[in-house]
Amino acid sequence: MQHRQRYSSGAKWEPLVGYSRAVRAGDRVYVTGTAATGENGEIVAPGDAYGQTVQCIRNIERALKAFDLSLDNVVRTRMFVTDISRWEEYGRAHGEFFREVMPATTMVEVSKLIDPQMLIEIEADAEV
Repeated sequence: MQHRQRYSSGAKWEPLVGYSRAVRAGDRVYVTGTAATGENGEIVAPGDAYGQTVQCIRNIERALKAFDLSLDNVVRTRMFVTDISRWEEYGRAHGEFFREVMPATTMVEVSKLIDPQMLIEIEADAEV
């Protein structure tokens, strides 16, 4: 088994569910589904699809920085959204961060996320 490095954001769900915010295995970093939570765990930008997407990506960026990587290293994102009809709001924020990187990406509607205030959750895979 490859050596793994783990990063924890301190989210209350990590120890309960048993996961890390991000894991580096070899030249790859996997960032788990990341919601729009602030430093103290509160939901940022309630009701604002664009604002929540921005916060998700900032949280992903923070996790990547723990491994000396940036959003430029992202090769794939997956967006799980509770209302696909708002795709332009999610997409606009995603495009602002990834327009030059152009990772493979997927957006899928789900019935709900772990907190009813959450509108989006994003996963990211990155390579060194």
